[in-house]
This record gives sequence, structure tokens and C-alpha cells, in this order.
Amino acid sequence: MAVTRSDDRVELAASEVNHEPFAPEVSVVMPCLNEVLTVESCVLMAMNSMIDNGISGEVVIADNGSSDGSQQLAEQAGARVVRIDRKGYGSALLGGIASARGKYVIMGDADESYDFSHIPRFVKKLREGHELVMGNRFRGGIMPGAMPPLHRYLGNPVLSGIGRLLFRSQSGDFHCGLRGFSKRAIDSLGLKAPGMEFASEMVVKATIQGLKICEVPTTLSPDGRDRPPHLRSWRDGWRHLRFMLLFSPKWLFLYPGLLLVLVGALAMAWLLPNSRTIGGVTFDVHSLLYAAAAILVGFQAVLFSVLGKVFAMNTGLMPYTRFWKHLFEWVNLETGLLVGATLFLTGIGLSLGAVGVWGNVEFGPLEVGRALRLVIPASLLLVLGCQIVMASFFFSVLGLIQDDRG
Repeated sequence: MAVTRSDDRVELAASEVNHEPFAPEVSVVMPCLNEVLTVESCVLMAMNSMIDNGISGEVVIADNGSSDGSQQLAEQAGARVVRIDRKGYGSALLGGIASARGKYVIMGDADESYDFSHIPRFVKKLREGHELVMGNRFRGGIMPGAMPPLHRYLGNPVLSGIGRLLFRSQSGDFHCGLRGFSKRAIDSLGLKAPGMEFASEMVVKATIQGLKICEVPTTLSPDGRDRPPHLRSWRDGWRHLRFMLLFSPKWLFLYPGLLLVLVGALAMAWLLPNSRTIGGVTFDVHSLLYAAAAILVGFQAVLFSVLGKVFAMNTGLMPYTRFWKHLFEWVNLETGLLVGATLFLTGIGLSLGAVGVWGNVEFGPLEVGRALRLVIPASLLLVLGCQIVMASFFFSVLGLIQDDRG
């Protein structure tokens, strides 16, 4: 995807880019780490595309520590080079976006894999009012050898499918590196991911916060590097998946936790009166103990989900919603202490009942089934009561942080 150098175009673009008062409509941001073979071609392609289509623009190279002279070639081609010390794909893009002067930003890799002549497609949608315009390589075309089969038929479809399922996103290509967005809208998202998962973070947060998103077809070509890509399939694929799961605790913790609590509670209610036999299989106090464990593990998962949600909102990863504001008004320290203390005292009462049963046999050997039908629920209530009390104190601390921020 080489671009022929056009001196008159480059001189015009360079004068526009390097003139400080210049406020372009579009900033093309390219992360760069040792792209000496391709960076000049990408800069020229982006500049020529904007000039040919009457788009006022600049090219920003977010250099992440190149040692092969990529910076000099980019500057000679007319780009503005910004040094980004913090390592990582996301860090480079965050730095480049922060330094962009355009109303709109088009981001894409500086390795000749993306076709910057498609910039007008993105700009058209941005001008129409869309705040995030995603490229879709599966709709535009993937050239032979441009994407490994593992990525094309497993990694990208599976991760994009999970993203659509968890966040109800309409994006068909979560990880396309060529995308455009309103700088103001993306700045409001508070993006933070330093690595490759930055691509997922942008789509996820934009979807959650209701940004206007659309797609345009684009192509993917084999890159022009003479070295392996920075992307590591399994490591970076896991980082994308981990981010989406951690950012959607309902699916990872809340729903499974509620299911465990429900199943455990039903099983305990069924087994507390006496043992049950189904098809020659007898369920007794041993099953009762596992039911109690299911309730405890499920409660832990639900609690972690809620704590994770509140923490994410307090740190700006997710926006506060009206539901959570009302929840903090109703579920306060006093409410938690009251519920926790009630469960704890009920557990104490059942424990005293178990001691009374033991006393009836002069503290000698007990019938196992009879005693454990008191001891197991008593132990469960004691633990749940303590956990609720401690969680209430922690929630009150998180609530103070939110109050302090207003």
C-alpha cells in the first residue's frame, strides 16, 4: 500500500501542521514503535487523502520510544511527532489523542495495514453527528495474509460476539484499529487502558454511556514490517476478554452469584426438615452443607459484583446512574448493621438451640443429622451476618468518597 511522495502536497500539509495557530478539523493519530519502513508512507497517504477531499487536517505520530529513526521520517513527511514515554498501545494513543488539535480524531496503525484513503468515509459520518465511527474489516475486505486464521475465524469473531452480548453493542469488529471519533466525546469517557485492550475499552465505554456509534467498511492489508507484530495473540486476546468480563460484573459475578444463592436456599429449605430420597439416592446433612456453601459463595460473588460496580463508578470508569444514587440513600451503614446484626443474632439463637440439644444427652454423643440441621444454618447465618456488617462499613467509606466528589 505504498504512497508516491508528492512534494507540493507534502509542503502544503507540513506548513498547515507545523503552524501553531492552525486548528484542523481532523487529527489523524498513529501510534508508532519502530515503524521505519512504513511510517512515511502512512503519513503521506493520510495527508494526501485529506488534501484531495478538502479536509483540514494534521497527522500526529504518537511515538512510543522508536529507536530506528521513525520519528525523523515522520517529521520529514509533514507529521507532528509527540513523544509518549509510558509504554503500550493504549498509552501511545492516549498521549496522541490528548495532543491532537482537531475536532475529530482518526486513529490507525502506522504499518500500512490500514487504508488511510478511507478517511473521508469516517469524516462524513462524524460530520453527520456520530460520535464514534468504527471501521469494519469483515465488511470491507481482508486481503490474503493480512490477518492470521486464528484472529480471523476465532479471536475477532468470538471477542466481538462477547462484546455485543455483554454490552448490547452493535459493533461487528470490536478490534478494528482504524476508527474515528469526536475528540470531545471520547475525552469524556476517561479512557485509561495502557495496552491493546484500549480498543475494547473505547467501544465498551462509548456503548455504556450512550454515544452515537456507527460503522463503515474498511480494508485490512498485510503490514509492511520486516519484524513480528507487537500483538501477541493469546496474551492480548486474554487482556481484551478480561477487560470485558471485569467491566461487566453482572455476567461474571452478579447473575451466577444470585443463581447460587437461589439454588442453595431452595436446597436448604428442602433438606432442613429431614433427609430426602430420590430414585434410591438419599440426600442428607452432607448435601445440606453443600447447599449452605453455595449460598455463601453466591453471596460473595454478588457482594464482589456490587463492590466492583461502586468502585468503578467512584474511579470514573463508569458513570453513576440514578439507580445507584438512590441505592446509597436507602442502603446505608445503619441498614447494613441492622440486617447483619439480625442474621448474626439469629445464628446465635440457633447455636444455643444446638447446645440445648446437646445438653439433653448430657453433652455426650449426638445424632449427627439432628444436630447438623441446627449447626449448619446457624454457622451460615453467623458468617453472613459478619460479612454484611463488614461490607456495610466498606460501602459507607465508598459513599463518603462519592459525597466528597459531589
